[in-house]
Amino acid sequence: MSHKRIPKRRAAMAAGGVVALGAAAILLPNANASQDAGSSDDAAAAPRTLKAADASDLAARLAGLLGDSFAGSYYDSGARQLVVNVVPGDNNQVVVQAEKAGAKVREVDNSMGELRGGAQTLKAEAGIPGTAWAIDPRTNKILVTADSTVTGDRWDRLESTVDGLGSGMATVRKSAGTFKTFASGGDAIFGGGARCSLGFNVTAGDGSPAFLTAGHCGVAADQWSDAQGGQPIATVDQAVFPGEGDFALVRYDDPATEAPSEVDLGDQTLPISGAAEAAVGQEVFRMGSTTGLADGQVLGLDATVNYPEGTVTGLIQTDVCAEPGDSGGSLFTRDGLAIGLTSGGSGDCTVGGETFFQPVTTALAAVGATLGGEDGGAGAGDAGGAGAGAGEEGDAGGAGDAGDGGAGAGDKGDKGDTGDAGDAGDGAPVGGGDGSGLTG
Repeated sequence: MSHKRIPKRRAAMAAGGVVALGAAAILLPNANASQDAGSSDDAAAAPRTLKAADASDLAARLAGLLGDSFAGSYYDSGARQLVVNVVPGDNNQVVVQAEKAGAKVREVDNSMGELRGGAQTLKAEAGIPGTAWAIDPRTNKILVTADSTVTGDRWDRLESTVDGLGSGMATVRKSAGTFKTFASGGDAIFGGGARCSLGFNVTAGDGSPAFLTAGHCGVAADQWSDAQGGQPIATVDQAVFPGEGDFALVRYDDPATEAPSEVDLGDQTLPISGAAEAAVGQEVFRMGSTTGLADGQVLGLDATVNYPEGTVTGLIQTDVCAEPGDSGGSLFTRDGLAIGLTSGGSGDCTVGGETFFQPVTTALAAVGATLGGEDGGAGAGDAGGAGAGAGEEGDAGGAGDAGDGGAGAGDKGDKGDTGDAGDAGDGAPVGGGDGSGLTG
């Protein structure tokens, strides 16, 4: 076969570039395991301390238990507890059951049905390019964001629609940047003059090696290389964008390609043990070929984003920074769970902004792939709970040159100074990008 095979270290990873020294160590699983409350009856009703992965699993179970009383949940990373919203009702027993299960219960005004109805109204009446919305369980409202292009009549239309939802249903905030999709992520990949990032290596349904990346990368070019101007090494099999997601399955042309389930942190790799659902409030990390390693928090789930190319639904909203060239890159937890693929947003890694991610579990289920190498790894059905172990956090590392992998996240607590960004590297980011738009 004449196809070029990606070297093991590059194929191993769905994240990008060389990371500042020390960044990888902070991502490795720490010793802070889930600590349950004592076994006494009194302690059983008190909120338990949980890892985010365990909290997400508990939230899914309680959503079914509480039924119409359930109004969303989020992870309090400081207290390491799951907070569950409930609307007042006649059946107090479900609240007692939720507390016995280990959650902290909070009464709120808006039910999930009302919030989802409001989101549908926004979709029908204010699907304006440059807007996005997601349900924020911490405020029990719909968080609506408008980028810098939403002005004049379009702003008036958005504001009027939000006002029509009623008091206390939604809040609107302005973003200084512009919602755009871009290309990049883990190890850099190139196709059709664009640069994207490899997200996570997977095993396709027929057992062949493949990887996930952003759907807007998959529709930009059919074939992808691991070097600027290099020979193609992988071909797009499926791609969704815009619409119900932003993901693509790309098969390696050489069936002998080694594609282990890891994220490349530069001087070492982080094994990826499975996929997980995101939880609002959890800590997450993103790897990209332009900006390297960045970290932040999940802000919302099932987000809708109105890009210039069209509307995308079902995304994860975060405050993790990204820039052109980071599209398709991996979002994961410090203990090695795959969470998402970089889609788009606004801002950059200097001023911050909003970034949206395609959930990995949804992508795996849609394309019929499993996460991992020859052993298959964990598929969508094994996703379990979301994300990061909530370990102690220390000082953040400084940022390296952007083309070389960017910011290292140390034991996060007090962030260190960020160095000057270097050259982004070869290849034009998908979606153009003047640096003001957030990567995809």
